[in-house]
Amino acid sequence: MHDTLWAPWRMQYLRNLETNSDDSTAALTDFIGEAWAHPDQDETNLVIHRTSDGLIMLNRYPYSAGHLLVALGDARGRLMEYDPTQRQAFWALVDKATEMVHQTLHPQGVNLGVNEGAAAGAGLPGHLHAHVVPRWFGDVNFMSTTAASRVIPSTLEAMAEMYRGSGSASITNAH
Repeated sequence: MHDTLWAPWRMQYLRNLETNSDDSTAALTDFIGEAWAHPDQDETNLVIHRTSDGLIMLNRYPYSAGHLLVALGDARGRLMEYDPTQRQAFWALVDKATEMVHQTLHPQGVNLGVNEGAAAGAGLPGHLHAHVVPRWFGDVNFMSTTAASRVIPSTLEAMAEMYRGSGSASITNAH
């Protein structure tokens, strides 16, 4: 007997793939910029930490439970397009996100990554962002290989509450 794993939030992602499949240069709407512009919608946009420079938010299409995105509010496509002070603020947010992952989820490892440009895998090439991905032994299974799907054992809303309730997240609407 097979168990059914429901992941309804993945449908929008799959629809976007179908819509953009004919145009390899098609990119997502700048959802990070939209979240940055609307601090009053942080809960809806899954923003879990905000400073005057940038934000940390949950990835709606995570590689694993608790996958965070880190970005500055100022949208640029390449790391070196930011001045040194902005880069320092960006890496400080990456540090904060990594700390949040460790304090909240206690993973066995963490992947950190920046995909600069579409050829490097950036799904949002106009707004540079870092991925902070908590990892556990066994979190990659046959579903990724055989069904091109990931199984995430928590809803995004429950994960946002975990991060916000850990004491490591804060929202500073200094935007």
